[in-house]
Amino acid sequence: MGGACAVTDFQVEVYQNEYLPQGSAEVNAIVTVTASGNATPAASAGADAAEVIIIDTSGSMQHPATKLAAAKRATAAAIDALRDGVNFAVVSGSERADLVYPPRLGMRPATALSREEAKRAVNALRADGGTAMGEWLLLARELFATQTSPLRHAILLTDGQNVHERPKKLERILEGVTGQFVCDCRGVGTDWEVKELRKISTALLGTVDIVAEPADLEADFRAMTSNAMGKEVADVSLRLWTPQGATVKFVKQVEPTLTDLTDRRVESAARSGDYPTGAWGSESRDYHVCVQVNPANVGDKMLAARVSLVSATGDVLGKGQVLAVWTDDTALSTKINPEVAHYTGQAELASAIEEGLEAQRAGQIESATAKLGRAVKLAHESGHEDTAKLLAKVVEVVDPVHGTIRLKREVATVDAMTLESRSQVTKRVGRKSEED
Repeated sequence: MGGACAVTDFQVEVYQNEYLPQGSAEVNAIVTVTASGNATPAASAGADAAEVIIIDTSGSMQHPATKLAAAKRATAAAIDALRDGVNFAVVSGSERADLVYPPRLGMRPATALSREEAKRAVNALRADGGTAMGEWLLLARELFATQTSPLRHAILLTDGQNVHERPKKLERILEGVTGQFVCDCRGVGTDWEVKELRKISTALLGTVDIVAEPADLEADFRAMTSNAMGKEVADVSLRLWTPQGATVKFVKQVEPTLTDLTDRRVESAARSGDYPTGAWGSESRDYHVCVQVNPANVGDKMLAARVSLVSATGDVLGKGQVLAVWTDDTALSTKINPEVAHYTGQAELASAIEEGLEAQRAGQIESATAKLGRAVKLAHESGHEDTAKLLAKVVEVVDPVHGTIRLKREVATVDAMTLESRSQVTKRVGRKSEED
């Protein structure tokens, strides 16, 4: 089932069915990583963290005027949520990026005085111009480069699409800033594009969400900043060692959100590769690891992968093993591990939602009905009530057990965008929700 090894305050547990039928070459496992306590007490000192708040000040933020006013209040709330001593800066974004605070390139420690200065500078902002998010990210990178802080977090708020920058340019910029900081993205209103912000948040190991009403920005910014302030260990990687002849098929974070880390591998040693997981506080996450091995004979047992959690300095924080045992006992080899089955279903649920909404937008009624019906069935089976409620706003659910639905003639843009932006938020497998 699963073994555990705790080093400092990290624990690694592996859940899998290690029994494979003769000739089988694919090994699947769910790796649960749990961090608890203060893994690095010194990290609670403010100087070890840096925060950049990026606010869209393009012309559309003035329509209606409540958007910019709400963004200013939200930024003030984020500034107040900073720990004393945390280095911070505020950026305004249009077709270019401008430093709002401090007055010159760099950051200031959060104090009563610097907070008030920053809030005054934010309050003076006006909305004008276009949208080029890559420029905003480049300035954020410049600001973080002035700091030695290992914990680097940004918030990016927009209300529109990246119309003043070619997609290829944004991709190039993202390649250049990846690994430099973590960025949580928020879209206010319904004129922005989920896929665009998801591309940024995925590259920068952050989250994406919709804030439909400007009035809700303040609470959301406060929560994001508080969460960032709770991080204690920066730049942690999941290291996978595989034996000769084995290859890693994929590595995906599957809880709390779906993030494919497969292409983010950095070779660390012979047959070893590191996958970035970002910064950690007291929390738990699940990863789906799939390894292709050379099939062996019945009765043979092998170590299919060694999983380690590694800090930026190379310290091993936790370890686990993924095993493979070949058997001719079908009762053993056909048993599906519940953790693996659950997260495979969660990944399918996310795909069904995204493909269904895409088909619905394209007017492909039959495909949209099939995909979204499948999503309703999967949400029901996995007990994902939040997603089921969001789906019910987009489709008329006739029978959730069989996934029988009817498409609604009219769907509010905000409901479709909320479903899309939260499609990759997963529900933890039952074993954890019972313990929590």
